[in-house]
Amino acid sequence: MPVSPTTSFAAVLHGPKDLRLESRPLWAPGPGQCQLDIKATGLCGSDLHYYLAGRNGDFAIRSPLVLGHESAGVITALGPGVASQYPHLRRTGKDACKYCDNSRYNLCKNLRFCSSAKTFPHRDGMLQQTINHEAWCLHPIPDVTSFSQAALAEPLSVLLHASRRAGICPPSSFPSLGTAPSTSSSSSSSSSPSHYPSARGKKVLVFGVGAIGLIACALAQELGAERVCAIDINNDRLAFAAREGFTHGEGAGTGTYCLPLPSKAGSITSTEPNPKEPENIRRAKENAANALAVFNEPDGFDVIFECTGAEACVIMSVFCATLGARIALIGMGSPLVSSFPISAAATREVDLIGSFRYADTYNEAVMLLSGSHLSARTNGVSNGLNKHDYFSQKLSKLVTHRYPLSKAKEAFEVLARGRDENGGMVLKVVIES
Repeated sequence: MPVSPTTSFAAVLHGPKDLRLESRPLWAPGPGQCQLDIKATGLCGSDLHYYLAGRNGDFAIRSPLVLGHESAGVITALGPGVASQYPHLRRTGKDACKYCDNSRYNLCKNLRFCSSAKTFPHRDGMLQQTINHEAWCLHPIPDVTSFSQAALAEPLSVLLHASRRAGICPPSSFPSLGTAPSTSSSSSSSSSPSHYPSARGKKVLVFGVGAIGLIACALAQELGAERVCAIDINNDRLAFAAREGFTHGEGAGTGTYCLPLPSKAGSITSTEPNPKEPENIRRAKENAANALAVFNEPDGFDVIFECTGAEACVIMSVFCATLGARIALIGMGSPLVSSFPISAAATREVDLIGSFRYADTYNEAVMLLSGSHLSARTNGVSNGLNKHDYFSQKLSKLVTHRYPLSKAKEAFEVLARGRDENGGMVLKVVIES
């Protein structure tokens, strides 16, 4: 006799601001799947873009979509085959590709990401009571880590991946998703500690101090960056970043800069403006000069994390970069930039680095959030991830608001406003059950 499904409530997006709480059938987990009760899901910028506009950059929803991908929960049932393989499963066989085989599964053409409209049919996200999910990409949570903390493993993964792309974070100690860490301190001479990338001595600038930008600041500090500064248009968020120690302001000047709106752009004006120079390039130069003066960093920064996706900030990052710097493009905002200072980037050998989601990061993200430190070492010494025992507590401060699933629409509205009904600042909103 066929087994009848149970039901689970889900917050389903049908169009811009059309979010409905619906009851959906839930079947027993299939082969290789686990059934999860979702306990915490963080709302991120991409979720908000989908909610407000029905799209995130180039990705537009084409059918009803459950949002949410920053989640933690409890396994309540195992599908066939899981008990003998979980938790160290690896995607192999016909599903593998050259990207999966080289620890870049985030670029796999067959990848379907929860709550993303990049592929169709869409893959529903985690704003549900219960969900069936592939076991090979589930990661155990230590008892010391709360569900809301564990939900931060996803945005932290974004920054671990971007930091590796930017050359300031050691490679993963977990060579493929779902496997245990290597017990060898060095698998080859090319991966010896002296060859690991390091943030030591580097000066880091972050554009945008929403949740992702603040995590970028915190991780850069934990990786041993010499100085971390931040730029935003929101004074309250910048004040939070400075007050809670996400930026460095001692000695060399302030660690934050509030970018003026276009109508108030730049106090510095060129005496001999280039008549052929586009207005957005001129303004970016002026704003960069102002910011570097405030930071007392006339030569610019070694590594820049662009977490806004805003055209003005993407352009400005080039002029805030020192010679040979790296700019990691993290924010997904403007799909096109009307004009770009390609000559300035090329002649100063500034590298523009794309960073899309993450690969082989979750285990280390969970370790960090549990108060552990990364096992990799740089330059023969600890990479610094253990010098701040409060790393997870620091990131926990980003969770400013919590809502039940039944109030998901209200949660999105509060996130969109950036202020709650009492005037409190909104950083990270988590849906809990």
